[in-house]
Amino acid sequence: MKVIGISGLENSMAFKQARFPGLDEREYRIAQGMDAAAALVIDGELVAAAEQERFSGKKHTGDFPIDAIRYVLAEGGVSLDEIDEIAHGFDYAPYRGLYTGDEVSAALYDQVFSKDVLLKQVQRDLPGFPLEKVHQVGHHLSHAASAAYTSGWDECLVVVNDAMGEVESMSIYDFHDGQLERLRTVGANDSIGVLYSLVTLHLGFDFNSDEYKIMGLAPYGDPARFRSFFEQAVELCPDGSIRIPILKLNHTREERENYTASRAYLDQHLIPRRNPDQSVSSIHEDVAAALQECLERVVMHVSEHFGRETGLRNVALAGGVALNCTANGKLVRSGLFDEVYVQPVAGDDGVALGAALYRTALRQPPPNHRFPAPLFGPQYAASDIVAALHRFDGQIQWKRHESREKACAHAAQLIAGGRVIAWHRGRMEYGPRALGNRSILADPGHPEMRDRINAMVKKREAFRPFAPACTVEEAHRWFEVAPGAEFPYMISIVQVRPEVRNLLPAITHVNGSARLQTVSTKDNPDFHALLEAVGKTTGRQMVLNTSFNVKGQPIVNTPEEAIETFLGTGIEHLFLENFHVARATA
Repeated sequence: MKVIGISGLENSMAFKQARFPGLDEREYRIAQGMDAAAALVIDGELVAAAEQERFSGKKHTGDFPIDAIRYVLAEGGVSLDEIDEIAHGFDYAPYRGLYTGDEVSAALYDQVFSKDVLLKQVQRDLPGFPLEKVHQVGHHLSHAASAAYTSGWDECLVVVNDAMGEVESMSIYDFHDGQLERLRTVGANDSIGVLYSLVTLHLGFDFNSDEYKIMGLAPYGDPARFRSFFEQAVELCPDGSIRIPILKLNHTREERENYTASRAYLDQHLIPRRNPDQSVSSIHEDVAAALQECLERVVMHVSEHFGRETGLRNVALAGGVALNCTANGKLVRSGLFDEVYVQPVAGDDGVALGAALYRTALRQPPPNHRFPAPLFGPQYAASDIVAALHRFDGQIQWKRHESREKACAHAAQLIAGGRVIAWHRGRMEYGPRALGNRSILADPGHPEMRDRINAMVKKREAFRPFAPACTVEEAHRWFEVAPGAEFPYMISIVQVRPEVRNLLPAITHVNGSARLQTVSTKDNPDFHALLEAVGKTTGRQMVLNTSFNVKGQPIVNTPEEAIETFLGTGIEHLFLENFHVARATA
């Protein structure tokens, strides 16, 4: 069976801009359906997947993922005629009655959420595809399937936690016998994801985009200063659910659309909202710290309750909140479960995978094995790279190493010498993390490296930490993890060993933590080979690893994009497979 799963709601942003003109640009992100993607699943196995943004250049776009669909078809070697189904990771049909109360809500359903809109997009971009083969899968069910069917377990607890699906913010499932049994849902009016995003917006960052910045800011603050506010704002219920009364303050259509009453409450009872142009002060750090603590309290409450109720010893997580690495790390360390699995494409791009797996499972449960490092995007041949290099004649100079080993040895020498390199190799990552195939790399032992990369490339806030990538064989030397422990997705926080923190200033956060990625030969032999080469030059098989893009740009996809980004930044060297690229000398 061949199924293409897709995510995104193309008309969502345009509808809001037309119906609510004059909003702050950041407020238009208070909407559903970002992060469009496509995933091709053949006989239960993921073959190819990618976000639409990587092809269009529009970060977080919700547009119908036609370019991603074309890619997965080509990568899978199948034609559109061979596809059995297209599965979309939203299904608003059961809730149509909720959108009949006023003209704007009815139009929102008809123009954004309805299946008719989806079918028109399929007809437009995939003419001739039989519309009876287009199916919708509930958003949280898609999230849950993406985690359960890639967990490698026969049974587990599944917790989906995001801002909202169609009407839910959290869903808890018991996965067993290849089936997902829903135990509990929490409605969108009690969404910890929405609250976290609203406070993110309140602190001057972008809703539905910059939540990870708050996670990075939190360790600088003191949660005690605003702990009582968040303890009152978020009630933990005996049945394992939560209540957030301030999200129920919005009564009019406009209030509900933009949470204006909830945001006014934050103005009056928390702190005045920060303008993005204002500097971040200690009061903003303290709010971030208390908010992060609140989120962790919720995650632990829900997980503990349903773990105890079901007796299940393994838990799988998905949904945007599952991208909160600090909360994930706390859950891992809590001992509540034997193992915690976070589906690495946990955001809405991951429901493309989940929708395809769910539709597949309706016929036969797919083979369930642990998701590898999610390297399912495009890879480019030497001929593609050479063609791209020639387009920049006069601006660059380049040479081709005769083997991977020699390219890795050269890159390792540059890293050991304090150089910042870009590494573009193999298949592009599916999901939000650069895991060594579209990465900017440097030596984590240079005290000034974080500031250098921020200044030359990322143009981002100085408080945000960079992550380490380390071979799985050496990780326990540098981090408080068990020998052989795997953290392949860069999605959980661990502690740097106190005795080596002074040796790793560029990746050690203010609280001694790091967002660790372990690299194994089975998941990524090329990146592992580079880390081994780095170990021979620096004494540690580790690099600082951040995504290969600049602020506001998706992670680079093609060799041409890589060269353009390289030339537009202060990155000093670029490796495209075995090709080494530098700027042309006068």
